[in-house]
Formats: sequence, C-alpha cells, structure tokens
Amino acid sequence: MKYSTIPSSQTVVYHCKARGIKNIVISPGSRNAPLTIGFTEDPFFKCFSIVDERCAAFFALGIAQQLREPVVILCTSGSALLNYYPAISEAFYSDIPLVVISADRPPYKVDVGDGQTIRQENVFENHIAYGANLKLDVSHATDKIRKYDALSLMGTDVGIAQQAVQEFNDTALDNALNLAWSQNSPVHINVPFEEPLYDVVTETTLIPMVNFVRDNQQELDLGKLKESVEVWNGSERKIILVGVNFPNSVEQKYLEQLAMDPSVIVLTECTSNLHHHNFFPSIDSIIAPIEKSPEKEMLFKQLQPDIVLTFGGLIVSKKIKAFLREYSPKFHWHIDPQKAPNTFFSLTHHFQTDPNRFFEKLLQVSSGIQSDYQQYWTRFKNEYIARREQYLKEIPFSDMLAFYRIMGSIPKDYQLQLGNSATVRYGQLFDLDQCINVFCNRGTSGIDGSTSTAIGAALYSEQPTLLVTGDLSFLYDSNGLWNKYIRPDFRIIVINNGGGGIFRILPGKDKTDNFENFFETTHQIDLALIAKAYSFDFMSVADEGALGAVLDDFYAKSNCPKILEIKTPRLLNDKILLSYFDFISYNSK
Repeated sequence: MKYSTIPSSQTVVYHCKARGIKNIVISPGSRNAPLTIGFTEDPFFKCFSIVDERCAAFFALGIAQQLREPVVILCTSGSALLNYYPAISEAFYSDIPLVVISADRPPYKVDVGDGQTIRQENVFENHIAYGANLKLDVSHATDKIRKYDALSLMGTDVGIAQQAVQEFNDTALDNALNLAWSQNSPVHINVPFEEPLYDVVTETTLIPMVNFVRDNQQELDLGKLKESVEVWNGSERKIILVGVNFPNSVEQKYLEQLAMDPSVIVLTECTSNLHHHNFFPSIDSIIAPIEKSPEKEMLFKQLQPDIVLTFGGLIVSKKIKAFLREYSPKFHWHIDPQKAPNTFFSLTHHFQTDPNRFFEKLLQVSSGIQSDYQQYWTRFKNEYIARREQYLKEIPFSDMLAFYRIMGSIPKDYQLQLGNSATVRYGQLFDLDQCINVFCNRGTSGIDGSTSTAIGAALYSEQPTLLVTGDLSFLYDSNGLWNKYIRPDFRIIVINNGGGGIFRILPGKDKTDNFENFFETTHQIDLALIAKAYSFDFMSVADEGALGAVLDDFYAKSNCPKILEIKTPRLLNDKILLSYFDFISYNSK
C-alpha cells in the first residue's frame, strides 16, 4: 500500500479505519491529494468519486441514512467546502453522522491573497457537533515553516514540536469522531497541508493514539417516569405523534399495545414508517375538515389532548403544529437520546432514551382508563377515507390523482425516497403498503439534494429504490445523476407540473406580481434530454390511462435506470387539492 508522507494525512486515515468508518466520498482536487491517496490506496475503504461537492455530500448522506453510521466526505480547499453546507445542515437536523474532511492551505497562507484559500476553520460551527481544526505538521516542508511560520516551531526542536502537533491532532480527531458516533451528528475536520502533496511511502511512519468512546446512551430517569406514569394513567386523551422514524426501529409489541389503548390516538406520517389499522396516517385529512367546520372551536377542544408524546424526527404537517400550538396539551413529552425540540412551545419533559426502552418501562406499569377518545376520532377517520375514495373517482387527471395511482402501484419490495415540498405532502394523503420503507430529507426540508440522497441510499439498500420528486427538485439536483454508482434498478418518477406548483396552494398567490416568474418559476425544459445525457431509459405520460399502461414496464427489471415523467395540468392542480379538503369536510355532508 501507499501512504502519504504527511503525518496528519496518515493520522486522519488511521483514526477513520480504527473506528470502522469505511465509506469515503471524494471530490477531486489537489490540496486533498494526501488524504485521497491514503484512503484510495487502502482496500479497507470503499471510495466513491463525485465531482460536484453539493451532490457528493447528499450522496454520502444517503449512504449514512441507510447504514446509520458515519460516512466521510472529502474535498479540496476553498469554495469546494462551502458546497457541502446544505447536506451538513440536513444531516444536523436529521441526526445523520457525516464526517466532513476538508484539506486546507497552511494558516500562514490564509488572507494573504493565496489562490483557492478561504477561512475554513469553524465554517460550519452552527450545524455540527464538533469542529476539529488540526495543526499543520512541522516535520513536513520544514524549511517553508521556518521561513513563513517560525512561531509554530515553539522555539524548540522540530521533533518535539511535531510531537506536540501529533498529540493535539490525535485528541481533536478523537473528539470529532467519537461525537459523530455517539451523537449521530455531522462533524468537521479541517486539515492544513503544505506542499509537496503527492509524495508517498510504502510503510506507515507513525501509529497515532486513538481513544474510543462509542455508546453515549443515558439510562432512563425512573423517578421521573414514575411521576409520569400517574399522569399517563389518569389522562383520557393522549396523542402520540411520530415524525421521521427509521423502519422497524420500534418493536411491534409496543405498537400493538398503544393501538389498542382507547385513550390514545397515534398520528403518523408516511416518513414515520409505523403501521397499524388503528393509527391515523393522514393527519391533514383530520385537521383540515375541522378548520372548515362551523363547530371548529368545539371540535378542536374535543381533539385537544392532555398529553402529547412525540418521538422521531421532524413533522411534515403544518396543520398539526398549528393546532397543538393553539390548543396546547398539559404535558408534552419527547423521547430521544439527544434532542428535544420544543415544537409546540409546551415541552414539559425530555426522556433521554430511545422509544423501545421508554415503552418497555411505561407499558409495564400503565393501566387502562375508560375513554372514547380513539373511538370518537376513528369515526371521523373512516368518514374522510370514504369521502376521499369518492372524490378520487370524480376528479380529472392531476397531481393528486397521479399520486394516488403512484402510491398504489409501488411494488412491495421497493424502498421509497420522497422529494420535498408538494411531493412529500401529497405522499401523506394516501395509504402505502407497510412493506415499503419511506425516507425523505426532512431535517431542513430543502429540495436541493433529494436525487443525490436517493442514489446514495440505493447503494446500500437490499431493495430497489424509487425516488418520487417534483420537476424543480429534479432539475435542481440533476447533477446528482452525474456519477457511475447508479444501480440499474433505480427508478425516478418526476411529477412535472411545469414549475413550483406548491406556491399556487399558498395564501396570497393572487396578489403577487410576476408570480409565474419569481415564485412558480415556470419552465419548458425537456426532461428527455437530461435522461439521455445520463443514459437513463425515459418514458413520459400525461393522462391516467397512459400512466396505468406504463407502470408495469417502468418497474420491470432492466439494464439501466429509468425515469418516468408524469405531466400534470399546472393551472388545475391547486384547485383540485384545495377542493379535496372542502369535499371531505364535516360541514360538506
């Protein structure tokens, strides 16, 4: 094997290998050459080359999402690093451990007019668990250091000064990588290198010191739980609200107990990956009709819970957030080993554990209470389901009807990746087979990296992957198709409504000048040309009959990935969606 002659390069590679971090996503450059050599020359690592750093970071995020372990992204110095930021912020709010490694110029070359040089230290400090700013080796390119940065030698022997650098760098790497594991959070490691960058040796020249800390799981506060059990057992109205949740992470026996409790309604979203016929999977279909009812105040007070219990990531539904902020529960408990967002401004306790440990203790000592809470709202759920089916029979082809057909067509052996904005919101309205695992970048809810994330996730999925996305999101991340790691069973459905259709749903659209250009951003881009450029099979439909006719072929095995474009009527989609909520409303009966 080959190793860079630069000690800090050997040190970084050693620390990653010692912790079993295998996946390295590299964007090309010169300043990061020492690390690129170190990772690519060691068969322990699985290295990927992605040119566009923004796409590379989301690609790595998709891998980390599936493996639930740290993945490295590595880039050169300068503006390359800044392109990582959207994925880093997504990873931060989605609890996904990205290890961001950036090569840097020596500190004495920053802000002196040297090319491809910016202030890289602490550039992500608001959205990472830790920033490790490594020190420049003094045993490499020593003559330059003596000339330009003699103070870094600390007035002592080079060997002694280098030992101090090594100890500092080992400690910084321990802190960063241990936190990436224990907090499932992104970390940043900035590594300055002086030239020469490409010199190699065939044997390592040092053995870094590694201090492992992996499990940071806290024990459940049994004292607080005992108090909470009394509150739980005495409450007739309890809502369990689940955000983004990894598939099969909550034991089914606990879900069964919760589903059968008459005082509990479990509100889920498709990204929750939780299923039971007693659960409520389309939150907006419950809330929206209340908003339109002449008995709105009475119905919201009947729905108002004594306790809200939350776990998982962020919630899609704006309506449930607005409801729980206006009609606050007496208690809001959140279960998570690390974070407890005060989403409804009523948080009363953070149980720093995982849901299985919490429910194991709670349900052992909980007792039933007479309540018609679940039964009462189940009637409303059944009514909106029936009216939804009736509505779908009456509407013309549109976004809504296309999503209904898509969600019912996905083979059971697929995983589903959803784009943001309108896509994930339409996805909440329809039932999915419980065998289908659902993922979406809901940390920051951006449209910018859905394709790259899905492609990265597909690499480590045992199932084929379907990405459903909107046209703007697809176009925004079309560089995500520019890599050689796309599986032939990868599928993309693009809902092409000719622009940002969600803006037609938002209030105030009719009062905005230049709406089509600056909000909806209409376009006439031919997606077939993009498919051809990246060697995807392509098909396009614009009505329900054509969609039904191509779906079997779309999912069929092939030698290359496929894109299905579904064209929908730009000026009609918003009217059909908004009318849906009118149609299922209680006062429309």
